[in-house]
Amino acid sequence: MRPDIPIALTERRPPLETQQSTVWTRRQQAVCVRRAYKKYGQSSNPHVILDGLNMTVPKGCIYGLLGASGCGKTTLLSCIVGRRRLNAGEIWVLGGKPGSAGSGVPGPRIGYMPQEIALYGEFTIRETMQFFGMVNGMKPEAVDEELVFLLEFLQLPTASRSVKNLSGGQQRRVSFAAALLHKPELLILDEPTVGVDPVLRQGIWDHLVHLAKDEGTTVIITTHYIDETRQAHMIGLMRGGKFLAEESPTALLQKYNCQSLEDVFLKLSVIQNRGKRRRSSILHDITAAITVPETSPVPAVEALNSICDNSSEMSGEFGDSISPVPLSKRMSICSGHARANAEPELPPEVNIKMSFFERYKIYQSHHMRALIWKNFLWMWRNVAVMLFIVGLPVAQIVLFCLSIGKDPYGLHLAVVNHETTNKTCPPTGSCYLNELSCQFLHQIEKRRQILDFFDDEESAFRAVKLGKAWGALMFTPNYTTSLRQRIDLGQDASEWILDDSCVSIWLDESNQQISMLLRRDILFAFQDFTATLAAPCNFSSRAVAIPVRFNHPIYGPYVPNFTDFAAPGVILTIIFFLAVALTSGAMLIERNEGILERSLVSGITGIEVLLGHVVCQLMIMVFQSLMVIAFALVVFDVTNEGDVFWISTLTILTGLCGMCFGFVVSCVTDSERNATYLAMGSFLPIVMLCGIIWPVEGMHAAMKTLSFFLPLTQSTESMRSMLARGWPITEPTVYIGFCSTLIWISIFLTSSVLLIKFKKG
Repeated sequence: MRPDIPIALTERRPPLETQQSTVWTRRQQAVCVRRAYKKYGQSSNPHVILDGLNMTVPKGCIYGLLGASGCGKTTLLSCIVGRRRLNAGEIWVLGGKPGSAGSGVPGPRIGYMPQEIALYGEFTIRETMQFFGMVNGMKPEAVDEELVFLLEFLQLPTASRSVKNLSGGQQRRVSFAAALLHKPELLILDEPTVGVDPVLRQGIWDHLVHLAKDEGTTVIITTHYIDETRQAHMIGLMRGGKFLAEESPTALLQKYNCQSLEDVFLKLSVIQNRGKRRRSSILHDITAAITVPETSPVPAVEALNSICDNSSEMSGEFGDSISPVPLSKRMSICSGHARANAEPELPPEVNIKMSFFERYKIYQSHHMRALIWKNFLWMWRNVAVMLFIVGLPVAQIVLFCLSIGKDPYGLHLAVVNHETTNKTCPPTGSCYLNELSCQFLHQIEKRRQILDFFDDEESAFRAVKLGKAWGALMFTPNYTTSLRQRIDLGQDASEWILDDSCVSIWLDESNQQISMLLRRDILFAFQDFTATLAAPCNFSSRAVAIPVRFNHPIYGPYVPNFTDFAAPGVILTIIFFLAVALTSGAMLIERNEGILERSLVSGITGIEVLLGHVVCQLMIMVFQSLMVIAFALVVFDVTNEGDVFWISTLTILTGLCGMCFGFVVSCVTDSERNATYLAMGSFLPIVMLCGIIWPVEGMHAAMKTLSFFLPLTQSTESMRSMLARGWPITEPTVYIGFCSTLIWISIFLTSSVLLIKFKKG
């Protein structure tokens, strides 16, 4: 130990009475951070972001937060504005804890400019200011008045220019103007002068000094230009999530005998990196590296104490302790602040009394007005996109009705007719009992199928095997005679009569739908064939009919089609997943561009954000639903026996359910690509398991149980019951579909609100 500094390691702290006289009330501090500890989870970033960090910002001062990229500046600011939570420690902002009832943080008491531009590129400068003005409760006249000053002060182009048509520097100035617009008590600026020319940069700093001095605004500013913070009242130097120093710029320059703040930061970083060395070695290096002139107002002993005091609350990256100037020094930085000998005041939330309705109010009217105005304006600015979104479900239902569910026609059948080569049958209505095979084939042709005639079975089979025909039919040489004897003899007919009166058919069963429809056409053709002979020949139609009678169906048409079966599920699926795409896309754009974060800092709640999107997009979705139903039921005549009102209501509720699911997708994913993957991954299971393309009754028992809990299963069955059966809302099958949809809406909406609330950063 050097003899000329005998008290360097003994008198580390001011006297107790000095400490007690410099304790500030929370009302005298704009921001107070104590023992802040913030750590990201192992899944994202395992290193410590903030560790034991202390910070005090007096009211009405400019506080410069300096440090390299990644040192934790933005993380600290996010904690201050209430968008990230600390693992340990506490933060007081403007006298209250961020997020507490009545604190106004997040809210209009803060003006926040994030690192991102966080603006809508489609909006003009005036529209951008109008939005942020409405969010903060400003009247349009006040916004216009303030806009005139900001345009001139920040050297911005005319207010009618779109943000996307501005340069990068101009966009950052518009973002800065949005933070200044409502004249907040606390102004938090994350690198506002990036890309700004030196003259305008100096003008911005002069304006910040004016706000702090004349209007009492507290400013916290981060910047890469370290030396520009000479005009700040206090600066905090950060490195590795810890403070190296927290003093006035003048005190730092004098204390470390440097010409620039960059040199000060460099020296402190070197000291921090030598934290593993012994204390005596550190003192030797500091003494050799730092020479405090005798004329300096900061004594050498106090300088060494401020660096070496290991009892300080500030700690270096490797354990070395670096102490800021005591609070007694800080209080002289900003003139006009009350001393601690003033009567202590309670935190503001103790004095704030809120009614039950105010405390649990779901939304603020000016917030909802701003959000709805913003959403509709965005839609108006993207007319082409919105027309595509509105027209897409109509186009999809048109494609479905034109391409799905119709009976296949033009199918080739290979025919071997050993009875006759005559392909021209006698006209119907006459009792002609010869060449009955020809008349039978004529009924098949009337169903728009194509008959290809072959001389032998081998040639017909070859055509089927080569894919040139879907089946082969063979008539015996005495088909007509055997058929007449079978009718006349009845049970006395011999075996060879029974065999020769049958038509032998071989079908290609590789396509189930085609083979089933061919079976149906052949059976119906035989029924029509016997019916055309019965009347003119005085036969009993019942005697020649198949001894199975299908009466008129209770529900549905006599000849059902797949369109009627699939239409309910397809309509709901189209509306559901288009709503998912629309809402998840809108939310992800806002979040990834920083607009959502900025809105939440302005005091808008997650519920308000969701309600704003629901109100605007619900109108689009209602129009989409009505258009889809109109095209399906009116234009394409899909079978409908139910009430159109309840059908439309269920469709709209399903779209709302899709919107809420889109909110969940946007909250759990980070990019449009991941959202697309999640939406596609959920599309196929829902289509396959919800009874849309195949009945639930035909599924495996495990899949049937799973299907019961999916969003579209019950609503699809409900829609199908209303369309095909005409069941009213009082039927259990119908109202269960409505109840299931409402339950899923509640689940998705609640999940979205919780994710927005608790997934901060």
